Amino acid sequence: MDTNILERIERAIREDGRYAPEAFNFLQEGLDLAARLKYGPQPGKPRRHVTGQELCEALRSLALKNWGPLAGEVLRRWNIRRTRDFGEMVYLMINVGVMGRQESDDIGDFDDVYDFGSAFSTYQIPLDAEDEQGPTG
Repeated sequence: MDTNILERIERAIREDGRYAPEAFNFLQEGLDLAARLKYGPQPGKPRRHVTGQELCEALRSLALKNWGPLAGEVLRRWNIRRTRDFGEMVYLMINVGVMGRQESDDIGDFDDVYDFGSAFSTYQIPLDAEDEQGPTG
């Protein structure tokens, strides 16, 4: 990414101050995941549009994959407590000019997509193939 763009992003995040800089890296990863889930892998093609709901769902999956039962705590430490916060971050990036939007997009698309308490309070540890076979011995 161009150095001037990175500086603009960093300055906007610092000036805004609501969310940790790491949260914006996570947002970008979630955006990439949402686009892959919706359109499949498309190397070399420009990113395609995803809805606020699709992005929120991808971010939930990514958080659980990355941090498991600690996902809710990591997001809270970044001051992300509801799906609307993801929208606030997206619209900050739109205002900086590094993300686009369609006319039909609205920050309200991020409202109440899911409840954080429910989304991150129950976590099932996946069993790998060896665990499913039981103890060996």
